[in-house]
Amino acid sequence: MAKGCAFVIGATGQIGRAAVRALAEDGWEVRAASRGGGGDAAWPGSVQRVRLDREDDAALAAALGDGVDVLVDMVAYGQDHARQLAGLGDRIGSAVVISSGAVYEDDEGRGFDTQGEPDGSPCYPVPIPESLATVAPGEATYGTRKVALEQELLGSSIPSTLLRAGAVHGPYCQTPRELHFVKRALDGRPVRVLAHNGESRFHPAHVSNIAELIRLAANRPGDRVLNAADGEAPSVAEISAAVDEILGVRSELVLVEGAPQGTVGITPWSTPHPIVYDMGAAERELGYRPVTGYVESLPATVEWLAGQLKGREWSEAFPKMAKNYAAVGLFDYAAEDAWLAGRA
Repeated sequence: MAKGCAFVIGATGQIGRAAVRALAEDGWEVRAASRGGGGDAAWPGSVQRVRLDREDDAALAAALGDGVDVLVDMVAYGQDHARQLAGLGDRIGSAVVISSGAVYEDDEGRGFDTQGEPDGSPCYPVPIPESLATVAPGEATYGTRKVALEQELLGSSIPSTLLRAGAVHGPYCQTPRELHFVKRALDGRPVRVLAHNGESRFHPAHVSNIAELIRLAANRPGDRVLNAADGEAPSVAEISAAVDEILGVRSELVLVEGAPQGTVGITPWSTPHPIVYDMGAAERELGYRPVTGYVESLPATVEWLAGQLKGREWSEAFPKMAKNYAAVGLFDYAAEDAWLAGRA
């Protein structure tokens, strides 16, 4: 007998694919909604696929029908989406919504949004508890809009779990951090130049671990915010070595003690201070235990990335990442070679 009806918005996205499967295998009757109405080969046959533009309020109301026991939202962003869901509160038993670890700020008022400013990198406690202050809600940035989403939903009539995700990883990612080392290995680059002595830590969150948190929260409705991350936070040097191991290469690590030298030494994990999330609350409140580890999950990610890169430029395969890192020069090999030559 089904536990009830779970309605998933953003079902064919990176996290959505894993969440639909986890809920269906846990006994939920799942309606998987996405703009294209597609699906995933790994889903059980019982999953109902729904075509939906979540910006269309009438379409969302119609798709919910007489109501659902839990609504899982992968793409909610800002106060408007929260109000959209709150307006349908009589049809939603509870909600599980993806937020972000980017909402936090340190004791100096610095957060993710200040990192491009002089001395703007936040210095968070390790590990970061959910009780740490957050940036002010608003429409200005990614972080402020996620805080607005959280506050609006927690003030609604819908019991809502907000999951503050870490650095999401796994197949189907539009901005995969692992691409940095996978492409370098495939290009035959003999070195990995790492700023901050290769010690940067940006707590990863595998899609299957986030899906497990979604499954647990669906079974225990309530108003809460929880961090969502893996059981461990490897350093960027450890990640580099793990990717090389999978691809069967051995590269030299060149460590820069301080900040990147221009674009040299930058990686998608490069931060002067560690970003590690406290998962104690999720363990206590939901009984969360990671279903996979970073190194354990990495081969599938690397295989998927290599397949996406085959026969095309990385910027074509991952246009969103190319846009986000346009000013960074992730693969500026000429600048890197010039810096290495000068260093020698």
